Amino acid sequence: MAEESAAFGALLRELRLAASLTLEGLAEASGVSVRGIGDLERGRRAAPQRRTVAALADGLGLAEPARERLLAAARAGRSPGYSPVGVQAFPRGIDDFVGRERELVRLRELAEEAGMAEASPAGTATEPPVPAPRPPVVAAVSGPPGTGKTTLALHTARKLADRFPDGQLMVELRGMDDVPPEPLELMLGVLKALGVADRDLAKAGPQGHPGLYRQVLADRRCLLVLDNARDEAQVRPLLPGGGAGMVLVTSRRMLTGLESVHRLPLGELNAEEAAVFLTALVGEERAAADPAALAEVAERCAHLPLALRVAGNWLATRTGWSVRRLADRLAVEERRLDALTAGDLRVSAAFDLSYRQLTPTAARLFRRLALVDGPDVGAACAARLTGQQLFDAEDTLEELVEAGLLGTQGDRYRLHDLLCLFARARLAAEESAEDAARARAEMDGWLLRTAIVAGRWYEPGHGAPPPTWQGTVDLSTAGKARAWLQAEGTNWLAALRRAAAAGEHATVLEVAESLHWFSDQWIFWGHWPEVFGTAALSAQALGDPLLEATQLNYHAWALLVCEARHHDSMARSAQALTAAEHADDAVQQAWAHFYTGWALRWLGDYTPAAEHNRRAVELFRAADDIHGTLQAMSGHGSVLVEAGRAEEAIAANLDVLSFVDSAEGRLEPHIALFTRINRHTGNGRAYALLKRWDEAVDHLRTSVGLSHDSGNTGLESRCLVDLGQVLLAAGRETEAWEAFTRCLALGAGADPSAVAQAREQLALRGG
Repeated sequence: MAEESAAFGALLRELRLAASLTLEGLAEASGVSVRGIGDLERGRRAAPQRRTVAALADGLGLAEPARERLLAAARAGRSPGYSPVGVQAFPRGIDDFVGRERELVRLRELAEEAGMAEASPAGTATEPPVPAPRPPVVAAVSGPPGTGKTTLALHTARKLADRFPDGQLMVELRGMDDVPPEPLELMLGVLKALGVADRDLAKAGPQGHPGLYRQVLADRRCLLVLDNARDEAQVRPLLPGGGAGMVLVTSRRMLTGLESVHRLPLGELNAEEAAVFLTALVGEERAAADPAALAEVAERCAHLPLALRVAGNWLATRTGWSVRRLADRLAVEERRLDALTAGDLRVSAAFDLSYRQLTPTAARLFRRLALVDGPDVGAACAARLTGQQLFDAEDTLEELVEAGLLGTQGDRYRLHDLLCLFARARLAAEESAEDAARARAEMDGWLLRTAIVAGRWYEPGHGAPPPTWQGTVDLSTAGKARAWLQAEGTNWLAALRRAAAAGEHATVLEVAESLHWFSDQWIFWGHWPEVFGTAALSAQALGDPLLEATQLNYHAWALLVCEARHHDSMARSAQALTAAEHADDAVQQAWAHFYTGWALRWLGDYTPAAEHNRRAVELFRAADDIHGTLQAMSGHGSVLVEAGRAEEAIAANLDVLSFVDSAEGRLEPHIALFTRINRHTGNGRAYALLKRWDEAVDHLRTSVGLSHDSGNTGLESRCLVDLGQVLLAAGRETEAWEAFTRCLALGAGADPSAVAQAREQLALRGG
């Protein structure tokens, strides 16, 4: 090979001199670097690929016979037994590659960017070039264990091979080994694989290998894959200083310390990709026989490529198993990780490699994150699991993120489903049940205490946290309090369930009471019937009729508004009225009448609905409850609208709006705003009954704007549907479709029935 490369170099020099070109002149004419041409002529570099030879031939202005002679010499220098990457065959398992389209597009773009370095201008025949410093194109693919980082790198190397004619070299850094190879050892392997002569290696000596390594990579268009990097210190010396090549680094760690790196974080596949991946492994016939079971297997593998491969291999080698049988086997959480084993492929083993590299503090927090019930958690909540100060806990969480064991979305931290099972297993193995219970109790207590303070922002007579409250989350505004309650909703709800199960009835009631008015801000969360139903049971356990009446009324509201269970709601409000009369409490009697009237109105029974509203107004006024009075007055306006008494409804709604304006200083701002939204909606409907379309649309647009500005997605969804329907009736179809489309875009906080109506209208349009 050395002789053939030397022969090519001698011919290249002969042709260059015949053309009266200096090295610099040929470099300028061909676009190949001066150093690269010099190394070729001296035989220090293997014969180049066809693209480079063609550029040299063009620069030399060769006619066809001489051009073919140069190409033939280059082919001879690339003997079949020589491979610039050492071993060209890729490991098995990448032919069934699925997904990662965004990452592949980005890597192709980066490969093109790397190629632009080769086209940079050289010097002139009389003046040597002064190459502009150009950082290497480096892409870092990071992600949790089992996300397919190496598979992506191999697939990319295969797809981009033609862009890197001087070779594609994969270097296994063995970052998970206790003692990974040293950078100098890896450099020597790369130099040998790229055909650097032993005499040049000996001449440079170990101390000169880094410089030679950088020179060789700068002169060649290679794709260098540094697989399974341990940390920045291992990777940094292996990055070339420049050139037209590209480096692709894979690591479980994010390698945050690397500079000028294009980052591609990997996560799980989506549901469709996971199904395609499994189908490729188990076969079309078995997958099609039970697609629901296939989807369950994918879900229980958490769409993680390694777990999917293990599951697929298991089925592929057990042809007598149905997909359903494996789905049921994986359904048992306590045994799922054990079940995800196929030969020497074990999902838990991949996780364990990363876990063993954690500091003791990070390992403890990782284990205890398995105690979190929700899909994610905030730093302040996580800190309660270990007793750390907030800043220390954030540092520990970021260590877990850096290690690829924890994901992030905004300021929330998420433990992958299978990693959560692994953390739970490590918790059971390494900590006592008593220690785990204490950690969970500390977290639960903090969640419920914070929920009480946050919810009281919306309760009349409370507002901002008292000066004595020392919290670790910012609850300085009602908006921030709402954001925390929503973000930690699943977690504090689980804590409430455990408090109820433990008989902590006073705590349950305090939480429910503090969240009463807040519930209007997050109507369609889906759990208010449980919250207030649980609190009603706690009140009954304490034997306090006033507390019982209060919570029964809250439960009546939740059943009616959140689940549209009209008759169940009336049964609860009837129980509330009995308890309130037993307690001789006029306010809770008023609320019982109010919720009964609301349910009757929705059932279309307007006369008794109006009577219950009238009675509620009387009782609220007698008790001097301004907020209750306002709600009962609003209820009366709603009865009139739905009864078709449009003129009376408009007058009643205007009276309510005037009442809000006159009593603004005594009303809670969010209650006043909530009332304004509903009364403008009521007037929009009333004017629509009168076919006064412009006035109807104006009121409904006002209600949409107010609900949007307040962040009340549930009300906004309802207002948008009302607006769309009125616009349709007014013949303003384009505006109506815009309103329905906006409703669909609101997300999880929207009223499901409003979303269904908007979707139906848009479907009719499509038809």
